[in-house]
Amino acid sequence: MTITCGIDWTEDHHDVALVDETGKLVAKQRIKDDADGFRQLLSLLAEAGDCAEDPIPVAVETARGLLFACLRTTGRKVYSINPMAVARYRERHRSARAKSDHADAMTLANILRTDADVHRPLPADSELVRAIAVLARAQQDTVWNRAQLNNQLRSHLKQYYPAALAAFAVRGVGLDSREARAVLAAAPDPHTAARLTRAQLRAALRRSGRQGRQTLALVAQLDAACRAADDLAEAAAEAFATHPDAEILGSFPGIGPLTGARVLAEIGDDRTRFADARALKAYAGSVPVTIASGKSHLVRHRRVKNQRLAAAGYVWIFGALPSPQVKAEYDRRRDLGDRHTAAMRNVFNRFLGCLHHCLQTGQSFDPGKAFPATSTPPVTLAA
Repeated sequence: MTITCGIDWTEDHHDVALVDETGKLVAKQRIKDDADGFRQLLSLLAEAGDCAEDPIPVAVETARGLLFACLRTTGRKVYSINPMAVARYRERHRSARAKSDHADAMTLANILRTDADVHRPLPADSELVRAIAVLARAQQDTVWNRAQLNNQLRSHLKQYYPAALAAFAVRGVGLDSREARAVLAAAPDPHTAARLTRAQLRAALRRSGRQGRQTLALVAQLDAACRAADDLAEAAAEAFATHPDAEILGSFPGIGPLTGARVLAEIGDDRTRFADARALKAYAGSVPVTIASGKSHLVRHRRVKNQRLAAAGYVWIFGALPSPQVKAEYDRRRDLGDRHTAAMRNVFNRFLGCLHHCLQTGQSFDPGKAFPATSTPPVTLAA
């Protein structure tokens, strides 16, 4: 008898459902999010026939938390099902929009029972790459938070303190720079920033006292975010340097320690994770999607993708543009009519194919093989 398990995850408890090959409920239980709850889950699986030789596969909706981490250590196949897919499956079987945690657990178990072949289990990444992923993702989150705070501060200063914006509108220096944060912390309003004050702004900015307090609060948050981003970047880079794939990733132009850590965090080091280079490209969102129906035939960029890997890819290609071969490929795409973003995505797509090949074969990046057309000097024909 084939058993599949579905677990509906919440913050403090989880609903577990086991179904057989006919979809009949075999067992159900609500467990807590602690060690006792995990032991109860293992006992429930064992009673249903779970063993080391033939472990019961598990489907979850949220691939995080202690329970999820413990499940991965058991060596069983764990599937992370997209919430949208779960919702669509639920609608196939219920006309009413009733919803419960137990019903969602059964839905997850039934998805594995009927459609396991169209879903991929989570990769068997090493402990080291999982540690890199924690640091790289935390650093990326902090960078995004820093950008949000920077925009808030910019919008706030524009209302009453435009001289500060003008002072730091210099290439390589922004509101999130150390210099700007130090100056704004010491002079959060025009009255205390004599060197930045303009005579024509004095009359309009006399009531900026409260706004100065808000500036101090925003600067404090921005400063904390910047420090956290720097600390996490250093930790992620150090962990990345110890991974065996760091040498291959580092051979690509535009990949430094931090970008390498972000890319490795998302693709992992399980060589069986992607069947081919196209699977990796689809995961990163660099290959287009074709929508064909009747006389309609559309090709557009992929929106459903790993957003973290796509963001790291943009930084990667931007850093690689000084390379002559990369710049020539980018210019070629622009000459074909691509906008800037599309050209960057096409170069990223080319790099991902090279990366997949290099990781599978253990080779370093060779620009001559990656861009043969741009590496060969043009032939001049005699008149």
